[in-house]
Amino acid sequence: MAAHPQPDPLAFPALEQIYARLPRGFHAPVTPAGAPAPRLLVLNSALCRDLGIDPGALTAQAWAEVLSGNRLPRGSEPVAMAYAGHQFGQFVPQLGDGRALLLGEIWDADGGLRDLHLKGAGRTPFSRTGDGRAALGPVLREYLVSEAMHSLGIPTTRALGAVATGETVARDPPQPGAILARVAASHIRVGTFEYFAARQDIPALRQLADLTLARHPPREATEDHPYRALLASAVERQARLVAQWMCVGFVHGVMNTDNTALSGETLDYGPCAFLDVYRPGAVFSSIDHHGRYAYGNQPRMAEWNLTRLAECLLPLMDPDPQRAVDRVMPILERFPERIGDYWLEGMRRKLGLEGAEAEDAPLIRDLLGLMEREEADFTLTFRHLTTLAGDPEHPAAPPGWSRGEAFASWRDRWQRRLGREPGDAARPARIMARANPVRIPRNHRLEQALESARAGNLGPFMNLLEAVTHPFEDRPQWAVFDTPPEPGERVTRTFCGT
Repeated sequence: MAAHPQPDPLAFPALEQIYARLPRGFHAPVTPAGAPAPRLLVLNSALCRDLGIDPGALTAQAWAEVLSGNRLPRGSEPVAMAYAGHQFGQFVPQLGDGRALLLGEIWDADGGLRDLHLKGAGRTPFSRTGDGRAALGPVLREYLVSEAMHSLGIPTTRALGAVATGETVARDPPQPGAILARVAASHIRVGTFEYFAARQDIPALRQLADLTLARHPPREATEDHPYRALLASAVERQARLVAQWMCVGFVHGVMNTDNTALSGETLDYGPCAFLDVYRPGAVFSSIDHHGRYAYGNQPRMAEWNLTRLAECLLPLMDPDPQRAVDRVMPILERFPERIGDYWLEGMRRKLGLEGAEAEDAPLIRDLLGLMEREEADFTLTFRHLTTLAGDPEHPAAPPGWSRGEAFASWRDRWQRRLGREPGDAARPARIMARANPVRIPRNHRLEQALESARAGNLGPFMNLLEAVTHPFEDRPQWAVFDTPPEPGERVTRTFCGT
């Protein structure tokens, strides 16, 4: 294939090739298949500026060429990354980027290094029987939900842009093709470590660990025990991340080890969903037949994934297997406490609490128990409590609750607890307004927007995108996105993008 023409060198920064400089076993070179008629659907101007790029320096068509892989930025040497993974508990020794590629790394405006990744740019050596393409719906889903998560303050990969390819991809039914340009702190996964551990390639494992330490420096000192610090940092990042998911009712849907990022970012938005009704056992993913990744199971599954990472790191911890296990176990045993701390901290903020008392955890769990029995809407319940914190005369129970007396009893306990908080009486409501979003990407609204986009109308998607990227702002024009679904609108199953 002929070399790709280059975009304006002054408009798009040159890329680094840190991962591509690793030995061949880490990746495979790949040329983007490109798109026959690329058309820019949406460009993330705010992220462009974060990366030090002027979004207006390229025309829409030039952006479409770059983000489709038709024109490569300076310095780009695309590779498909190799990794393995436990998928629903079953180990697959080789997965890899089957429909994605790493263009290279880019320095952002703050001096941080980020990956620039394309999804849906064609087949790679890891594609197996897949076509390497992506359909419009999954591309726009990841764009919108990842930007919503960023706006909620949750660590996540981000979408730089989405491009229609001008071709149809073979799905059931056939779908318009698209490509997503994704930016991440890195794409190093637990599954990347599993790939080399399964091959007993200790030098490569050490090289990967050293790169991870360089890309994601742990908070604690690394001089004496760097690989223990790496595991401890992964434990801390995953505990914080999954606790944040729980506090907004997010269900990832596919928490496989190949979707668990060492950066602590939310990675991959396939059959993800947000709770409407609060149910700990809620499962949306069409492929999660046994509820492995149900909403309430996510903390346990994160711990399971971290245990797989610890197993990979054992050869780096100590030559003696038992001493190596003794080194990692105290770190792994920290996880339940750390995720519990992060969850409790987040839930306290959702109730307007800054201090810490022994009563707080029972108070929160009793509220969640009431919500489960009432089949209460997760997001609206906490917004109602935000209103109550600022207006004591507001009706006692959230809309639709039948157990008003039980809620009134709980509310009395909560208000007594609020009365022991320091500061002025209006402070809890201000804390809650920053912790309890007005809106999340409601599953039914997202599906409606994607259906319109597949039919050629991007307007509903853009309207929803604007609304969910301002999740704490209560504006009349977005009120339609704030309400739960009617019975006939409920989305009970979501699907992977493959």
